[in-house]
Amino acid sequence: MAADATPGDFGILLSPYKAQSLFISLRGLHMTMTWGGWSVPAQVALAGVVAGLVVVPAAQQAPPPAATATLGAIEMLVGEAIAAKLLPGAVVLVGLDDAVLYEQAFGQRAVAPAPEAMTVDTVFDLASLTKVVATTSAVMHLVERGRLRLNDPVASWIPGFERHGKAGITVRHLLTHVSGLRPDVDLAEVWEGYETAIELARAEVPVAAPGERFIYSDINFFVLGAIVAQVSGVPLDEYARREIFAPLEMADTGFNPSRSLSRRIAPTERCERLTGGWPCNAPSAAPLRGVVHDPTARRMGGVAGHAGLFGTARDLARFARMLLGGGRLGNARILSPLTVARMTSPATPAGLASTRGLGWDIDTSYSANRGDLLPIGSFGHTGFTGTSIWIDPRTRLFVIFLSSRLHPDGKGDVTALRGKVATVAASAVDALEGSAAPSSLRMSGTDFGASADPLRPRAPAPSTPVATGLDVLAQTAFEVLRGRRVGLVTNHTGRSRSGESTIDLLHAARDVQLVSLFSPEHGIRGVLDTDISFSRDEKTGLPIHSLYGDTRRPSEAMLQGIDTLVIDLQDVGTRFYTYMTTTAYLMEEAATRNIRVVVLDRPNPIDGWHIEGPAADEAALGFNAYLAAMPVRHGMTLGEIARIFNAERAIGADLVVVPAEHWRRDFWFDQTGLAWVNPSPNMRNLHQATLYPGIGAIEWSNISVGRGTDQPFEQVGAPWVDGPRLAATLNARSLPGIRVYPVQFTPSSSKYAGEACHGVFLMITDRSIVQPVRLGLEVAAALWKVHGDRYRMAAKRRRADGMVRVAPNSIASQRSTRSSTIAPLRNRAPARPTSVGKKLMGINAAV
Repeated sequence: MAADATPGDFGILLSPYKAQSLFISLRGLHMTMTWGGWSVPAQVALAGVVAGLVVVPAAQQAPPPAATATLGAIEMLVGEAIAAKLLPGAVVLVGLDDAVLYEQAFGQRAVAPAPEAMTVDTVFDLASLTKVVATTSAVMHLVERGRLRLNDPVASWIPGFERHGKAGITVRHLLTHVSGLRPDVDLAEVWEGYETAIELARAEVPVAAPGERFIYSDINFFVLGAIVAQVSGVPLDEYARREIFAPLEMADTGFNPSRSLSRRIAPTERCERLTGGWPCNAPSAAPLRGVVHDPTARRMGGVAGHAGLFGTARDLARFARMLLGGGRLGNARILSPLTVARMTSPATPAGLASTRGLGWDIDTSYSANRGDLLPIGSFGHTGFTGTSIWIDPRTRLFVIFLSSRLHPDGKGDVTALRGKVATVAASAVDALEGSAAPSSLRMSGTDFGASADPLRPRAPAPSTPVATGLDVLAQTAFEVLRGRRVGLVTNHTGRSRSGESTIDLLHAARDVQLVSLFSPEHGIRGVLDTDISFSRDEKTGLPIHSLYGDTRRPSEAMLQGIDTLVIDLQDVGTRFYTYMTTTAYLMEEAATRNIRVVVLDRPNPIDGWHIEGPAADEAALGFNAYLAAMPVRHGMTLGEIARIFNAERAIGADLVVVPAEHWRRDFWFDQTGLAWVNPSPNMRNLHQATLYPGIGAIEWSNISVGRGTDQPFEQVGAPWVDGPRLAATLNARSLPGIRVYPVQFTPSSSKYAGEACHGVFLMITDRSIVQPVRLGLEVAAALWKVHGDRYRMAAKRRRADGMVRVAPNSIASQRSTRSSTIAPLRNRAPARPTSVGKKLMGINAAV
């Protein structure tokens, strides 16, 4: 026996469910007897004498028998999920206006380090319920008092937030998740501190314009929490306690719960305090208990606008009753009726499929916990730890589901269960006296259910096709080149949307004199893997000067008679791809001769906002790394790179960039509608381009990266590699967006030509979260772990021409170097390189 039941828990239960448990509660004393696996203790009001139903407090009347029978199905649903180990236990509470129709505790509060029975007063990590219960309520409390406006620019309260195009983001955009900010800041780098998180938010680069897309974002709400603190003069937790929780007598609700509650708190996953990466399950750590699970909130000290709140089902029931009461519960007035109506009505732009209120979910990919019967117009929210609340103002029904589905190993899943519970609760409505469901309710909408992937918003196809810089130039009748004598730097990737080559278009253009052609690495047709010499174009008869033969720079003779250099090349978004340095050298030579440079821009094929990896060492600068401050995956187009080079290196070129039209930074190449043309012989598809920043960086070690096969950069190996062991080692790392499997391949050329290589194939499962630079380091670390000294890195040595050449050397001899990135371009924190990886990222390879 233990004295931890709460007043009103007077009852006795003999559960009919197969989980086999006995529960007895008597004025603060309870005993649970369990056998046959995980226990599923439950409570039944003595007056009801029906398993599965509790009515509290005692003053309330019991629901009609029909409703009791209907709600009894919840016990079976939860019990089956517990038996399947989708969760250890749960508390479910269903209410109608001020009546609690159903309240039951199932299963276990904890299974490790020792089993504990679930009780209805269990305190849960509410996760993202924080967004609506604490943060949205606090924001609207300040709004209705005139201290904050929904249309206030965020930067007016968070100075510096306007950086990188965020000046137009308002409080309303944050509340409705249409700010254009990504889902969360990066967790690969270990950081700590509330102010650090706010600084990371200031450094964010939006992936969409405000109001353009619904992207559910934790960044939105921890910034809102900071705004509450700034406006009110007190931290979010203090303001929420003073203005919301205390007046509502939500005694068990708050941030960073006190030790007095610890025995009632449901633990979550085994996590280190500042765990980097994801998932955070750490077998050597104790389950988090009373410490927020969300890693960003945990690093912020446990108080954040998006997560960190703890509470009970009964406290949330009081909160739900307040909302159904138009902002009032008993004598406590928290919000005005118009405020409640405003924040629970559609507030997202009319053209968006996803419908949100201010803070609250109405009809989006997160609405699965609404179930199949509650109508559009109801509202609610979910939490990552396995929590949810859904409220219907028309039927006056509210459903609260609380679990700690991440306990003990992070593998639980209650997505389907929450929706089923809500459906059962809603099905009882027509059995409740005086509460017939209105026939006029809208019962379907844009709810995508559990099959959607809300954390990975994908950009739609452009309504207007992307036009490259070449297309834009042609649409303007080559205006910027009229009367010019042009030297053209291009290759086979220089093509219009209709397939015409840049060479042919410029040669035929009126008032444009095409004087000569220049070929970068791989030649004018992009098929050569060797140095290139002077030649002539067969169709036009124009001379072709090689910039990848005896010289990397155009000579005085090559530039004779030219007053404009036009560059049209498809880059691949990686620092050591050589086309960008060719562009830089051309600008340098043009600047000394008063020659204009015109870059015809093209999209970055691996999107324009992911930035990852360390910078190159100053000593490694050369043809494969022109600017030391540039990260490996840079997120820029060639035109943007040209502008950066011109400014950072003070080149002084007369530079004109003809930008691509209708391209968005979140577009991958397959979303542009443009035809893929291999930028170089070993860059044959978008998958390879995505993997290249990391796999290309490690190819100078003694492994094959698939050159000489049909799938370069998608597979790695060597004759001495144990493919199954390497695959198991890499898969155990749970790398974001990547799975691998063992393969065997025989290169026809390049390293290990004609030899059977064993290794792994790299399969991209989610490109929106894949971290290719980290992947390269992980592959190198796994090879070292599996094969030790047999895996050898490469030591760099420089030639007089600035080119980097490599020679084999052991990992042990590699020295560490410090990594950095370009601060103004920073969007994703660079992956933390190992001592091996830091060196690798400075060894740059041409593809």
